[in-house]
Amino acid sequence: MSLIQVPVFFHPRQLDHKPLYEWAFGERITHPETTHRAENILAALSEDPVFSVRPPVEFPATWLRELHDPRLSTLYQTAHATLADDATFYPTVFPKRDQAQPNPMDIHQAGYFCFDAGTPLTPTTWEAAAWSAAAAHEAGLAVTDGDARLAYALCRPPGHHAQRDLFGGYCYFNNAAIVAARIAERGRVAILDIDFHHGNGTQAIFYSDPRVLVISLHGDPREFYPYFAGWAEEAGEGAGAGLNLNIPLPAGTDGQEYLRALDDLVLPRMRLFDPAAVVLSAGLDAYKGDPLGRFALDTHDFEAIGERVGLLGKPVIAVQEGGYCTEMLGVNAVALLRGLSRGLGTGTTVAVGP
Repeated sequence: MSLIQVPVFFHPRQLDHKPLYEWAFGERITHPETTHRAENILAALSEDPVFSVRPPVEFPATWLRELHDPRLSTLYQTAHATLADDATFYPTVFPKRDQAQPNPMDIHQAGYFCFDAGTPLTPTTWEAAAWSAAAAHEAGLAVTDGDARLAYALCRPPGHHAQRDLFGGYCYFNNAAIVAARIAERGRVAILDIDFHHGNGTQAIFYSDPRVLVISLHGDPREFYPYFAGWAEEAGEGAGAGLNLNIPLPAGTDGQEYLRALDDLVLPRMRLFDPAAVVLSAGLDAYKGDPLGRFALDTHDFEAIGERVGLLGKPVIAVQEGGYCTEMLGVNAVALLRGLSRGLGTGTTVAVGP
């Protein structure tokens, strides 16, 4: 079976964002979303001739504001302009949203736009998050407007917890949603989220959109972040009714159980929907050694997931989400992408729209 070449998009400014710690259940802990995550993946990709790393060209604020409340960009730019170079700002006041009129130019009111205590603002948040979104956007263009059948956006910070008007879960812009929204202008698109944590932001953005199928396999929200979303009964609403599929799985789920859920529940639903393209929210914290996940997948399981998705025969844009076992992150990312490449090299790919 052949492997296809994979363009990879990443900008060095994505490494500038360096949150020091987060608050978790009343304790201050070292922040898991470190620069080492992206650096480890880059090192692994550079050793494999299948991958070609390049920077995105630009991040025009217009398309960031199309999907997200413009006040988010204003808030991040406020942090960029007002915080000292070594400052890290943690929202600590979270008002009732129906009783507040926030000013995004006042960083003390950032809690209106944030839903947890683990996602701080720094002077570099704006540029890092915007370049992360740009990497996803350009990976999408490589597939929709170029000749790539598979492209990978090394997004850091990640994105799938970010909603239209909220940030949290280490996420500032929803990178996968930016790609999917663009593809949806041409045809239907499926988002498959394999991150251990439910992508509440992606679900919220497309919950009533008939053009976008959103599927997520994740840890049971009765036990795991984000706790308030990811339930099996959340199936979409209005024109999007039936187009949101949540598959919560118990702690300890291994590769065999995970692949069974993929084969029995996910892939048949994706075939039935018949999207023009697939956006893969490629979280790797389902790995057995991940400090924030509680599944038991091994490296070869990620390769098997990738190959199965590739065999759907649809163009794929893989967007990096979580994954915090730093020493294995690059190996697992390469395994997933090589699986996708092998599957697409075997299957018949359909073009994305006119």
